[in-house]
Amino acid sequence: MAETRSALIVDDERDIRELLVMTLGRMGLRCDTASSVTEARNHLQRNRYDLCLTDMRLPDGSGIDLISEISQNHPNTPVAMITAFGNVEAAVEALKAGAFDFVAKPVELSVLRDLVRHALDLGESPPPAAAADAVASRLYGQSQAMAQLRQTIAKVARSQAPVYIAGESGVGKELVARTIHAEGGRSTGPFVPVNCGAIPAELMESEFFGHKKGSFTGAHVDKPGLFQAADGGTLFLDEVAELPLAMQVKLLRAIQEKSIRPVGANAEVTVDVRILSATHKDLGPMVADGRFRQDLYYRINVIELRVPPLRERLEDLPGLSAKILERLAGHQGRSVSRLGDDAVEALRRYPFPGNVRELENILERALALAEGDYLDAGDLHLPVVASTAPMASPPAAVAAPQPSAPAAAVDPRTLDPRDTATSALPSYIEEIERAAIQHALQENRYNKTRTAAALGITFRALRYKLKKLGID
Repeated sequence: MAETRSALIVDDERDIRELLVMTLGRMGLRCDTASSVTEARNHLQRNRYDLCLTDMRLPDGSGIDLISEISQNHPNTPVAMITAFGNVEAAVEALKAGAFDFVAKPVELSVLRDLVRHALDLGESPPPAAAADAVASRLYGQSQAMAQLRQTIAKVARSQAPVYIAGESGVGKELVARTIHAEGGRSTGPFVPVNCGAIPAELMESEFFGHKKGSFTGAHVDKPGLFQAADGGTLFLDEVAELPLAMQVKLLRAIQEKSIRPVGANAEVTVDVRILSATHKDLGPMVADGRFRQDLYYRINVIELRVPPLRERLEDLPGLSAKILERLAGHQGRSVSRLGDDAVEALRRYPFPGNVRELENILERALALAEGDYLDAGDLHLPVVASTAPMASPPAAVAAPQPSAPAAAVDPRTLDPRDTATSALPSYIEEIERAAIQHALQENRYNKTRTAAALGITFRALRYKLKKLGID
């Protein structure tokens, strides 16, 4: 016979306790109640609980302190905070103390039921060792930076707190978000990624919240928004820094109140969504100069994860390249299984402004063009960039170049034309164009329309140059 699950409810208001006991009882949970921190501690010493709900203000202490104690002494008991309506500061403080979620008074029963279901799902998630192995399979790397990142992901995956993922373009921020989703209690729900910079400003409200038929010209049918599509799962806001201020206000309210109003609708719709966000920009200065709302920043940045760039974990480069090459070879039906020593050395000397995404592109191109059973440095066709030492290495380590190492690539834009007199002029110009286009592509996340605008040329001209220069 299955063991009956139990919950501890801590609130000094009798009506709230009775409502919660009735609701959780109908979900099959046995409930104990406490009206103070001391009474709750006594229950926790005698019993093990699958869930704890605690109020913020209690007669003999704070619910925040109780959350911290439970997180430290009873790590397998998910605890959620009951806060006053609209008290965002308390909710954020609770999440940072270790609460996996919060619910606002007056308590909406549908929101409460969703919260309880997610809490019980956490109890069925894999043990820490299994979860760590699953994370390791997604985020390869033996460096200390990657080991620390995987440990942090394994912890935050069990929470419902919003996570802000910071890092340069191409480091794998979406992979981190997908890993958090897959290792948490929402893994059976949808994962909905959205690039905030790719949605036209005039369509943002409709895309995020949906719309009703006839609400504007072209709205021929009811359309659910991204929040509704992610209901019960995770909404990943990539490039959140691109959101206009007007949309930031509406997004903040949707996150706080856990409800949305579709365009043209008369009533709000409750949604159960965990928010993960990411950007390659530094939001701090944007908050300081008013381009990003401070209240939204603090709401999405309850937990911050920084994904290290590839140049800060060069010890991972050989193994990571081998993993990527093995996967690509499998997709292409090729037998190429390894990199030559000179290829590995060439990759070590390259700064990778596009990080792991650029490494994948380089290897995919090399694999498509190579004829042998392994790739050498010549097969990589590394872009020409300024000669720089890897940022992860101290300056003294690169004071003298190694005679046996391949010659460092040089950016032709830094050369005196008199020094290139022995080279063909068309090749010299092509290298300049290639470097500029590849840099612009990386800066604009490989969006060709935005890249053409950044370069000051037409889309057709960019497409011609990509074909001419052999840039995939």
